[in-house]
Amino acid sequence: MTSAPAAHDRIPTTSRRAVVIAWAALSAATVLGWLLSPGESQAATALGDELVAGIAVLGAIKCRLIIRYFMEVRHAPRWLQHTTDAWLAVLWLTLLGIHLA
Repeated sequence: MTSAPAAHDRIPTTSRRAVVIAWAALSAATVLGWLLSPGESQAATALGDELVAGIAVLGAIKCRLIIRYFMEVRHAPRWLQHTTDAWLAVLWLTLLGIHLA
């Protein structure tokens, strides 16, 4: 009697590789965002608009990677992929607009 293959054995290698690359990009973006933000000793310092925009862009990229690779939207119909991209664009542009206003 043979046993069924483990769940991770059924995932194609290219798909596993894409998830690992997405995870590495998320980790790098998290570290970069942490390095860009002021520490607690600099809490009174106002962030420049360019820095805020850069951190917001990193947040948007991280959200898109999470939705695409860890919520499996990359295998969803195109209309759902475009809808989530549009939702992210509206969300992050609104947040950035509120901050810069």
